[in-house]
Amino acid sequence: MIKVCFWGTRGSLPVAMTADTVRAKLHRALKTARNFDIGTDEAIETFINEQLTFADWGSYGGNTSCVEIRDGGEYVICDAGSGLRDFGNFIMKSGRAKTSSVYNIFISHLHWDHIHGFPFFTPAFIPGNRVHIYGCHEALKEAFIRQQEAPNFPVPLKVMRAAIDFHILEPGKEHEIAGYKVTAMKQTHPGDSFGYCFVKEGKKIVYSSDSEHKDEAEHLAAFFKDADLLIFDAQFSLLDAIDTKEDWGHSSNILGVELSHRANVRRLCLFHHEPAYSDETIEQLYRDTVEFSRLVSPQTALKVDIAYDGLELDV
Repeated sequence: MIKVCFWGTRGSLPVAMTADTVRAKLHRALKTARNFDIGTDEAIETFINEQLTFADWGSYGGNTSCVEIRDGGEYVICDAGSGLRDFGNFIMKSGRAKTSSVYNIFISHLHWDHIHGFPFFTPAFIPGNRVHIYGCHEALKEAFIRQQEAPNFPVPLKVMRAAIDFHILEPGKEHEIAGYKVTAMKQTHPGDSFGYCFVKEGKKIVYSSDSEHKDEAEHLAAFFKDADLLIFDAQFSLLDAIDTKEDWGHSSNILGVELSHRANVRRLCLFHHEPAYSDETIEQLYRDTVEFSRLVSPQTALKVDIAYDGLELDV
């Protein structure tokens, strides 16, 4: 079984939950609770599970892009946004922080929200660990070095004591990495981004973040074809994507559904949420997506999920 763990799911920049947001959630929950008996811990749990929405009791999170593909072997991570810090902290607290661990990090592109978690990645400071950073941009190593140079950051990359190696991948070519067959695909985004396809033991996972997906339906359908899980940049609603934010380099929930149906994808996970969207807005976007998928193809078995920091999916 392969498990996909989401450590960061926001796009563009991290988002902090404010006191006003917490208060509003608490107010809604207490208001809903008026007509229910919540006199015991069990009753409270039942009330939360059955009467409140996820946006009422939870949060879609505030970390930027970081997704772990976990199968018990070497660590495989997509992007190094601020969620990478939480992943590293998890490793340190779990007792699995061996001094001979191997971390394989695949970078979609070099925009700051996809690399700015690396200076806070604790396993990279542990001697004996090995960190492989993969990408398709020639400036991959330079970008990681420069973000930790003065005056940007007080700790340079060379201070990290793990062995850190950078690898430039050729798009369209299949690579054998950490037991996976890995293929990168160029995507439409300012400065270019790259999606990744991971195949192992008959399972196919596609990570496609930061792409507008304009006039490339056939190319995309082939790359996504028969994926067991497609992690898809759905930062914008369809209206935003085709109107005020056209050419910003991101896609929509609607296009994610259309491409998934066309490519016979089994499971679609909406990802890279707009930082300006509230939990309530994201939840409504998710509901609209599920309904749209049902209307487009009632007979299709496509399952639609929406990512949040802490979500785990079995593939």
